[in-house]
Amino acid sequence: MVYLYNLQPTPGSRHRRKRLGLGEGSGHGQTSTRGQKGQRSRSGDGKMPGFEGGQTPLLRRVPKRGFNNKAFRTVYQVLSLESIERVFKNQKEVTIEALKIHGMINGRGPVKVLGAGSLSRPYAVSAHAFSAGAMEKIKKAGGTATVLAAKAS
Repeated sequence: MVYLYNLQPTPGSRHRRKRLGLGEGSGHGQTSTRGQKGQRSRSGDGKMPGFEGGQTPLLRRVPKRGFNNKAFRTVYQVLSLESIERVFKNQKEVTIEALKIHGMINGRGPVKVLGAGSLSRPYAVSAHAFSAGAMEKIKKAGGTATVLAAKAS
């Protein structure tokens, strides 16, 4: 019968760990598998990633080009008029707090309303930005579009 107390690994499937520097009898004495002399044989042999032994590293040999502003760009959480129409059927006011409650946005980043879809009734929409098409469709339906100031982060 197989019980937890009599389980054993298959013979030969498990290896003993290398016991380094514990005398010649261990088979890993003296230089402890590090070879003879040299940088890799010393303690504290930590080299930076990309280090090429003193040769100019690839990262510095390749020319740098262009400009990237990703770290400072504004990433909006986008929202369509279609989704506003679908979720806010019985309400007139669409605020950031209401959007969070309905799970349409998370708490991070400003919100931008895009003009995909149409509105059948007037809504008072508050967001950090609106596309020109969205602004036009909201006004056309008789609603208002309020631009909020971007929160300082």
